[in-house]
Amino acid sequence: MSPSQESVFTEYETDTSQTSKLIRKFKETPFVPIGMAGFAAVVGYGLYKLKHRGDTKMSLHLIHMRVAAQGFVVGALTCGVLYSMFRDYMVKPKE
Repeated sequence: MSPSQESVFTEYETDTSQTSKLIRKFKETPFVPIGMAGFAAVVGYGLYKLKHRGDTKMSLHLIHMRVAAQGFVVGALTCGVLYSMFRDYMVKPKE
């Protein structure tokens, strides 16, 4: 790119550190990190409960843990989509 041309992506080029990029992404889509944290929490809790599962087979316990983790992530993404639709169509002023 020649020096006389302005860059179209100036906002994205100024954020050079990984932390600032991550913070910007979290502000744009807040439900994605919530889904990731919920997934980690469900998996952590499931692994903790693995020791005290009683008579339940391990495969059944792992299936329940997987379904719970996937359900949390899908729920968080659904809430994120509904939030962005609400923000774009209901709150956004008509042009």
